[in-house]
Amino acid sequence: MAISSFPSLKETLPIDAAEAVLIGRIWVPGEGPYLVKVGEQELTDLSAIAITSADLMELENAAKLVKQHRARTWSSSKIWENSDPRIQDPHQAWFLAPTDLQAIKAAGVTFVASMLERVIEEQARGDAAKAESVRKAVISVMGDNLRNVKPGSAQAMKLKEVLVAQGVWSQYLEVGIGPDAEIFTKSQAMSAVGSGFDVGLHPGSSWNNPEPEIVLVINSKGKVVGAAMGNDVNLRDFEGRSALLLGKAKDNNASCAIGPFIRLFDENYSIDNVRTTDLSMTVNGPEGFVMQGSSSLSQISRDPLDLAEQAIGIYHQYPDGLVLFLGTMFAPTQDRHGPGQGFTHVVGDTVAISTPQLGTLFNRVTTSDQAPPWIYGVRALMQDLAKRQA
Repeated sequence: MAISSFPSLKETLPIDAAEAVLIGRIWVPGEGPYLVKVGEQELTDLSAIAITSADLMELENAAKLVKQHRARTWSSSKIWENSDPRIQDPHQAWFLAPTDLQAIKAAGVTFVASMLERVIEEQARGDAAKAESVRKAVISVMGDNLRNVKPGSAQAMKLKEVLVAQGVWSQYLEVGIGPDAEIFTKSQAMSAVGSGFDVGLHPGSSWNNPEPEIVLVINSKGKVVGAAMGNDVNLRDFEGRSALLLGKAKDNNASCAIGPFIRLFDENYSIDNVRTTDLSMTVNGPEGFVMQGSSSLSQISRDPLDLAEQAIGIYHQYPDGLVLFLGTMFAPTQDRHGPGQGFTHVVGDTVAISTPQLGTLFNRVTTSDQAPPWIYGVRALMQDLAKRQA
């Protein structure tokens, strides 16, 4: 679905919205955020069963409880229409990202295509102009012979020996085919932006891209309870200069988008649906540039549940749960500003990430210093919830 302007509610919702258990959050002026069940016609206040998104994920049979719940409602279409920042009425409610207290983590280098691009970034030292010649050199040595390699297997360790001998071993190959996945902090709890919001690029970056990903929703017990979509906005030049700049490449104001809603697992949607998800993405530029891409979870090198187990367990706990970006096979090479220059964003781009069972996540691109600053954190949330319950 090629979407270049703020999508309608119908375009945003999953194709099977009538049977999906969708969780969202809305901002109600003067009251703060509310957790809601999202329906095609109305939103239902979930405060009586869970005051935060993180709390809801801890409940047994959360999907069943949400389906049965009846409470205060709002018009889905009215609040969605007011969620376009360009025409937003600050006196009316609008949608937020569907997560709140959960830690925001990400798995990197989980697809062969993106793994090769990380190696290329490293070899090019973050210089987009050098990337094409480096890409040809790396592929001439490695080809696509990594596609069927199971990370951590004896075959993978044998391949590592061969690549080391050929002088092309990389830290990205280590996490791509080694036993340990790359799990990093993408952003801070409460900092994600939702569908419709601007996403931010560090203004010092000249080589960057969107990353369309599935986001697992995991509770404090390590149980995967649902999924959403995410845009892991990525600065290729910063990370390419040094892997130690990963934090600067990944965690900037408005650099993390999650949404449009969390879909809870139930009899209609499960981890098996996640495993077969195909994400499509369209970038529309203000100058008429169009780029389309995709990412298929069937091509992931580590199972989503394996990644979840590497993110949370006996070695690392998250008492408020976490969300986990699963990585992407999308690594854009389409030239935008000239031959061999590859792709990079410009301010004013729109990014639409879609899949039938999760809907559409839509964002516009700006710089992180021009995006609205992140000012509403955990303390502010606790204060608003305390007032509401007083």
